[in-house]
Amino acid sequence: MTRRARTAGTDTDSEESLRAAQAALAAEHAAVYGYGVLGGRLDGDRRSDATAAVDAHRARRDALARMVRDLGGAPVPARAAYALPFAVRDPASAIRLAALMEDRVAGVYSDLVRAAEGPLRKDAAGALREAAVRAVRWRGTGVAFPGLAERAAPPENTAEAGAAGDTH
Repeated sequence: MTRRARTAGTDTDSEESLRAAQAALAAEHAAVYGYGVLGGRLDGDRRSDATAAVDAHRARRDALARMVRDLGGAPVPARAAYALPFAVRDPASAIRLAALMEDRVAGVYSDLVRAAEGPLRKDAAGALREAAVRAVRWRGTGVAFPGLAERAAPPENTAEAGAAGDTH
């Protein structure tokens, strides 16, 4: 990949950073949609967790849209709907979807951490950390390398390969 010259201490408008930021933005759009679907299947503390998560994803989405514009791109728009990897019919499947979405969001942020420098890299690392923490809260367990777990093994079934947030 070719990169434009970098100015010390600043973010660049490199094609790689822009592509990674667009992928993160697309994943945030999908997460906002997914939480809208699963929120209706939860109650009590879990519904509060979902509300806090969707608020965090909306804030990250809006920040990423600004960042994409700063990098010289037009922010990728949200789709009208996203294909879910499985039916969300009960609290257990809603929790499973939330953990999967957070894993996928962490994955695109790990790509952005790799592609970016300076403040953009720092923001991406913070977003990766937040997604990993939310995934642990939903799943009840963590992974050794958040953001890379979904790349270590194929999806559990082929339906999950096209899940909401899949940007590749």
